[in-house]
Amino acid sequence: MSYLRSFSIILVCLFLGKGIQALLGLAIPGSILGMLILFGLLSAGLIRSHWVQSGCHLLIRHMALLFVPVGVGLMDHFALLSANSLPILLSTIGSSLVVFLVIGIAAHHKEKQ
Repeated sequence: MSYLRSFSIILVCLFLGKGIQALLGLAIPGSILGMLILFGLLSAGLIRSHWVQSGCHLLIRHMALLFVPVGVGLMDHFALLSANSLPILLSTIGSSLVVFLVIGIAAHHKEKQ
């Protein structure tokens, strides 16, 4: 029964997120909005964490299987990825450097206080 309740809550949040994304035409994926809705409900205390814990543990335990469609999609678009490999590589390295710099500056300023 706990799996049914857990997956029902997760699916309701997912469908709410997808509905909001479709209605507002946001660039943020509906699944991310659903995850934010679930996070908000958990943070506000409207949903107890043990209500969704069993379903979350099951999904995390089998997470590797959830990456199979992504891998197949990458293989399906390999020509596109290889044609744009330099911009992808440069943007990945550049964004990582920006994150490292911001975190380093923030940590440096926090240490001074």
